[in-house]
Amino acid sequence: MKIQPMKDLMAEMRAVARGEIPAPADAAAPSVESAEVLSRLLTPGNRGLLRTIRDAKPRSVAELARLTNRAEPNLLRTLGKLESLGLLRMRTVDRRRVPTVTVDTLRVEIDPHAMADRIVTTPIGG
Repeated sequence: MKIQPMKDLMAEMRAVARGEIPAPADAAAPSVESAEVLSRLLTPGNRGLLRTIRDAKPRSVAELARLTNRAEPNLLRTLGKLESLGLLRMRTVDRRRVPTVTVDTLRVEIDPHAMADRIVTTPIGG
């Protein structure tokens, strides 16, 4: 996962499309605009949701909704956001959507002198 302001991401994408630069090695990695955006998504409720997925290993979104007392449409929206950042993966098993946590830990390195913050992830089992 990387931190990259949207303006920089767009400029990079245009330069790659024009052939001015090669695609960066981390081009497919999820990105957030800032460490603040990530911290706003990792609310206590969403962290609890990730913990429930990791520990209970629900076999469907419906089961996860029951375990967390969350409405399924709202839960799906949250799962989509967490998946877009690479914090979990949604698999299809026998027509059921099954969430699986992919990241064990996140470490945010904040540079107080420049906008050069980094996010380092440790994958599950890694």
